[in-house]
Amino acid sequence: MVIEYILFILLAYIIGSIPSALIVGKAGYNIDVREHGSGNLGATNTFRTLGKKAGIIVLIADILKGTIATILPVLFGFDLYLLVIGLGAVIGHVYPVFARFKGGKAVATSAGIILGVNALLFLIVIASFVLVLLLSKYVSLASMTAGVVSVIVSIFIAQDLILTIVLGILAVFILYKHRQNIVRIIKREEPKASFLVKNNSR
Repeated sequence: MVIEYILFILLAYIIGSIPSALIVGKAGYNIDVREHGSGNLGATNTFRTLGKKAGIIVLIADILKGTIATILPVLFGFDLYLLVIGLGAVIGHVYPVFARFKGGKAVATSAGIILGVNALLFLIVIASFVLVLLLSKYVSLASMTAGVVSVIVSIFIAQDLILTIVLGILAVFILYKHRQNIVRIIKREEPKASFLVKNNSR
């Protein structure tokens, strides 16, 4: 079983390493999103740099990376704990081998992992993200809130201690990756989502 876990985690890492934002930017717009905005290879920076259409494509692609990587063992008929496999995709997304190990902030791919193991939890997490985003206009705040919500809700609807622990680890990691955003929010210097407001002041 150890060999199977290693192989599927490596496969998940490779899938997670596919730089969706870089591919969409280069192929569709001849733009390297790493040279614009925050420089992150994530959906948020894609929205800011390339607009709604590109942002939505990258968002969906990054979520699917997590989902596909998580359910790989099922597709191949192996009985493995899916969350462990899915973590490989998150690591790949944040530290992609195909993009000099500088990727996104793990939010969308983490959501994809949740979709792979619990669709109801995924819907609740997405709903919390959208609600906070619409109210605050801060993608970073919505992302962090969704991470925390996933942990709290998992306690009540999943009743899976390991799931809650893994989601807790992911939530802490997401908060860590957004530490600079937290400072900017406190100072009221965090840019709001340009696709939700007319004037996006920094």
